[in-house]
Amino acid sequence: MSAPPGGRLRREDALERDRTDPLASFRDRFELPEGLIYLDGNSLGPPSVGMRARIESLLADEWGRDLVASWNRHGWFRLPERLGARIAPLLGAGEDEVIAADSVSLNLFKLLAALLRRPGSRGVVLAEATNFPTDLYMAEGLVGLLRESGAELRIVPPGDFEAALGPEVAVATLTQVDFRTGRKHDLRRLTAAARGAEIPIVWDLSHSAGAFPLHLNDDGVEFAVGCGYKYLNGGPGAPGFLYVARHLQQSLDSPLSGWMGHRSPFEFETRYRPADGMRRFLSGTPGILSMVALEEGLRTFEGVDLAALQAKSEALGDLLLGLAGERLGEFGVEAASPRDARERGSQVSLRHPDGYPVMQALIARGVVGDFREPDLLRFGFAPLYVRYADVWDAVESLREVLVREEHREPRFRDRNPVT
Repeated sequence: MSAPPGGRLRREDALERDRTDPLASFRDRFELPEGLIYLDGNSLGPPSVGMRARIESLLADEWGRDLVASWNRHGWFRLPERLGARIAPLLGAGEDEVIAADSVSLNLFKLLAALLRRPGSRGVVLAEATNFPTDLYMAEGLVGLLRESGAELRIVPPGDFEAALGPEVAVATLTQVDFRTGRKHDLRRLTAAARGAEIPIVWDLSHSAGAFPLHLNDDGVEFAVGCGYKYLNGGPGAPGFLYVARHLQQSLDSPLSGWMGHRSPFEFETRYRPADGMRRFLSGTPGILSMVALEEGLRTFEGVDLAALQAKSEALGDLLLGLAGERLGEFGVEAASPRDARERGSQVSLRHPDGYPVMQALIARGVVGDFREPDLLRFGFAPLYVRYADVWDAVESLREVLVREEHREPRFRDRNPVT
């Protein structure tokens, strides 16, 4: 949204964009507290309007009435695949290439281990320092288990990834969107570079899936993981997902060979035989309550034009950066995210020396973002429910916090365990 000729951005312009927004009606699919501006869907998406009724039905009519028969009668057993088929269009993948299971951390461990253990594999797991920390922790734990075989974790600074794709690298992993700054990797180019070096790369799409359209098949991506509780609106701790290109599924064996990944789990054989396709990446019994919640969250994407999702994601970020430049610079606020929307995920981060108390004061005003060390105010834009006027009002509230120095109040300086 550009400013009127010779003028500053106005709230009326934001309201006009909301009136003509092709995604405006999708906001009605969410339960959002009245008067709250929610810009933290990149941490936890809100519940859909159907979530409460769906969970109540699960408790009363499925688990509560049909009990164990629900595994067959209500399709619980096939939920991981059913959810994968719902997620797949958001990733640009085939329905049989995605499955919902476990957490991002466990799924990343499965894929890294499966690739690292291949016959004749090299020994280095390559990662970038901007990867989400849990990805680095899981890789560190994995190479610790395999250290006697020469496994090693190599973490390189931002910008050094391509140069580090050497002959000793067995597998690489990257987070597509930097959770701190929102900077987005060129997924297609880096995938091609890794494949050119004959190095499989596992992408973490936790800050990508549902925020903007992905094109994994077209971009040559072979392996990916992601979560269900951010932009996919599946609720706190919702299951993660795995993606493996169809032609590679049978060549990988999960190191966590639990009974749900067995070819015939209810034959209760003594020895493990992996299932065909993506079911081989399942481990233990799926958490049905959380899977049903994720399924309901995914319904919010039914009928969404993904091109419109992309356009609105970029426009919301552009608007916040433009307003911040106009209205917040005098208070020491600086942009920490790329100006070019093509280089951003669906979030914008701003820097301020008192980032934590500033964010707490902003939240007290009813504008919810979050804080990331050392000085980042982070705002996520879920295009299905965030409005242009929300962004305008959020910046105005942030300006008021700084003008009135509300962040200097002692109550805003006490650190919560979750920031």
